[in-house]
Amino acid sequence: MIIEMRTYQLKPASIPQFEERFGAALPERLKFSPLAAFWHTEVGPLNQVIHVWPYDTFEQRVQVRAAAIASGKWPPATREFVVEQKSELFLPAPFSPPLEPRQLGGIYEIRMYSFAAGAIPGVIERWSEKIGERVKLSPLVGAWYSEIGALNKWVHIWAYKDANHRAQVRAEAVAKGVWPPGSAAAGVLLKQENMLVVPASFSSLR
Repeated sequence: MIIEMRTYQLKPASIPQFEERFGAALPERLKFSPLAAFWHTEVGPLNQVIHVWPYDTFEQRVQVRAAAIASGKWPPATREFVVEQKSELFLPAPFSPPLEPRQLGGIYEIRMYSFAAGAIPGVIERWSEKIGERVKLSPLVGAWYSEIGALNKWVHIWAYKDANHRAQVRAEAVAKGVWPPGSAAAGVLLKQENMLVVPASFSSLR
């Protein structure tokens, strides 16, 4: 499986209109392949929407996108709202859960880490040792590493009931010693970013 994460920077105050048009066009797009998730930012870089599309292969992605465009029903008429677009392709870590419709929480945290070249296999190994205990505290939505786009990038996404639940879970994980998995101590973690996002009404992950 490959995972495409598309991040759009929108003009201020345009998210409701963007989501309305995107949602109206989505049923036609879903005839070609599923949408895993659609979020907009609440904390972090504002006025961003993030949509996540899983594909079996790179070739399927090319074919699906071409067919969707040829249908004349996609993309939705949202260009007037878009300031900037970014597309990144990721591969899932062995322990990353399936991207399937689930009701998980009111907010999601997307954390994006940049690592030194060649560090990702070690990151996966260290996470594999700890992830079983960590997911007992809150659901892991995905743990992915970049294949096309910014290299040596690690994205992990967590679901929480709300911001207070996030704070409680993170404090409990540290107190119990089940998290974090030690990548920073290994000296290979170069950069960290995060954002809190909320799902659109049509997102498969809610």
